[in-house]
Amino acid sequence: MPTEDSLFSRRDIIRLSALLTATGALPFLNARAARAQDPDEPVRIGYLPITDATPLLVAHGKGMFEAEGLRVEKPVLFRGWSQIVEAFLAGQVNVVHLLSPITVWARYNGNTPAKVVAWNHTSGSGLTVANDIGGVADLGGKSVAIPYWYSIHNVVLQKLLRENGLKIAAGNAKPAADEVALVLMSPADMVPALAAGQIAGYIVAEPFNAAAEVNRVGKVLRFTGDVWKDHACCVVFMHEQDLTGRPEWSQKVVNAMVKAQLWTRDNRAETARLLSAADPQKYTPHSPEILSRVLTPSDTDHAQYVASGAIRHPEWLSQRIDFQPYPYPSYTEELVRQLKETQVAGERDFLDALDPAFVAGDLVDDSFVRRALEQMGGLPAFGLPDGWTRQEVIQA
Repeated sequence: MPTEDSLFSRRDIIRLSALLTATGALPFLNARAARAQDPDEPVRIGYLPITDATPLLVAHGKGMFEAEGLRVEKPVLFRGWSQIVEAFLAGQVNVVHLLSPITVWARYNGNTPAKVVAWNHTSGSGLTVANDIGGVADLGGKSVAIPYWYSIHNVVLQKLLRENGLKIAAGNAKPAADEVALVLMSPADMVPALAAGQIAGYIVAEPFNAAAEVNRVGKVLRFTGDVWKDHACCVVFMHEQDLTGRPEWSQKVVNAMVKAQLWTRDNRAETARLLSAADPQKYTPHSPEILSRVLTPSDTDHAQYVASGAIRHPEWLSQRIDFQPYPYPSYTEELVRQLKETQVAGERDFLDALDPAFVAGDLVDDSFVRRALEQMGGLPAFGLPDGWTRQEVIQA
């Protein structure tokens, strides 16, 4: 039987689908535009309780916004993507993390005047399955949960399925032996659904993969960062009105977020504690144990993942979750190409019309993050080669 969370998730996708159209977004954008813009408006962060939000929460928790001379309010936790998008459109929050495909949907189907200014993290997601599933091919005839149609999770999962000769079951039909039924589900509902045998697996952001491991109800079959090397998942989205009308304010916001990523890389154990329910801020409901498994995995864990095949490319030296803020144009271009090949529910004509190179230049404003990085040692400070280009590597 569906739980309240799974019902909420279905309502959430319906709500977001309505919001991210030109007519659906317009009333909220008009409401925001009608408000007098305060040049000293504080930073108002909207987030979901997943590790994707780490830099924004660390920047708040460690006083990095204030160190930039900004006023900041306590970050607002939302339960679903439609809630966070609606609050962002209406101006109730002005800095959010969103799944990177949602930003494509928002700008080109919803005409949302906002841009990606930085990446929030890299990797940080996985395909978790029941303990009796031996490989992707074993998912044939079964159901797998995804958090959203417009998510890197759906993109990577469908690529894995195609590579293993599996198709997506149509509608609510029972999947055939060579098909997989995709079920939209709230991340909070995935672990109990797997434990109850309602689904054979799920693909989602951390720490819900770690939660299945700690609670011994499932195992990680593949890490998404081991399929698409160092991919972005969530990105930082800001209003163009702020970027053009308050460039100094916007620069300080990005500075703080970049500094938070650098700090997190050097303080992973403390970050796990800061984000947990044990911290006075209570940013998330997760335990330090579960968050530590994501942020500070042991060498033994890594060796076991290599042995099991959850990690097939150890030579990539990818972290379970890592942090670097620069939004490589090659990723945005490849994301658009991959979305064109990915099945999504509802209206998708806008995707077919998109030019990947145009989107990379139009959706993203990397000027703020470049300036921030140049002040902090550039990309080498994050263990990356100097320069603003890379080649995307996808190997299922």
